[in-house]
Amino acid sequence: MAVVVGVDAGGTASKAVVLDQAGHELGRGRAGPGNPSATGAAAVRAIGSALRSALRAAGVPDPAAVTSGVVGVAGASALADPAIAAEFKAEWANLGLTTEPRIVGDAVTAFAAGGDWPAGAVLISGTGAVAALVDGLEVVRVADGLGWLLGDEGSGLWLGLRAVRLAARKWEAPLSRRVAAHAAAATPDALVRWAQALPPFGALAPVVCALAESGDPDATTIVTEAGARLVATLDELDSPGAPVVLGGGLLTADTPVRRAVLAQLAGRGTTVGTAADPALGAARLAARLVR
Repeated sequence: MAVVVGVDAGGTASKAVVLDQAGHELGRGRAGPGNPSATGAAAVRAIGSALRSALRAAGVPDPAAVTSGVVGVAGASALADPAIAAEFKAEWANLGLTTEPRIVGDAVTAFAAGGDWPAGAVLISGTGAVAALVDGLEVVRVADGLGWLLGDEGSGLWLGLRAVRLAARKWEAPLSRRVAAHAAAATPDALVRWAQALPPFGALAPVVCALAESGDPDATTIVTEAGARLVATLDELDSPGAPVVLGGGLLTADTPVRRAVLAQLAGRGTTVGTAADPALGAARLAARLVR
């Protein structure tokens, strides 16, 4: 039985999917974070663990039955490091896989998960934020994705950082009280000290979104600006008329940020898809390679 595999290796988890030649899903696997830029060789082992689980769940006794594999990796550029690349090659061989994997950026697999278009744009907002123009298995243009210090505008981390900045200046606001409670900060000075330790600001994104849903004006302002900044990032690709796939937790779930982005895109008549399952998108790309 010939099968193909796809992997979505992100900063939160590594997910793998096995499909048969007809495109039917046979099994799934999940493991820890798979971004080698963040966790190095541990990410490679997580990818291997997710694949092992998926092959086991699919009932594939012989890994040589895998005829094609696509691995979408957040931080794929880290695989250019000789040590990480060697780890990946060894892990793939240890799995018993004989086909050469195709490694692509996670933007490619997110785009494939959102529709069957050969080319178009993908806009991702999760912990970070990036837009990319995709053609087949290649990213041909990128906007943002610069990290929280220089960019990632409209991301979860950006939302959280905006909320902390507002709290430090507007201490009595309802949003500020929620931020202070999250930080266990009794005073603005305590909040400043907490922020200087560079905590995971993105953990505040759900707080901002929930308050925006309840009508809080400060939270609403932040999520509206997030939507505008994400669309501005998309516009940097200079691809008017291209289909757009939304990816990342803030744009695949029903959040106020997603709705802000959709409202702007609807006004342009843009065709929009949602990258609900990038691992499945990777597996579909692997099947396309076979065809």
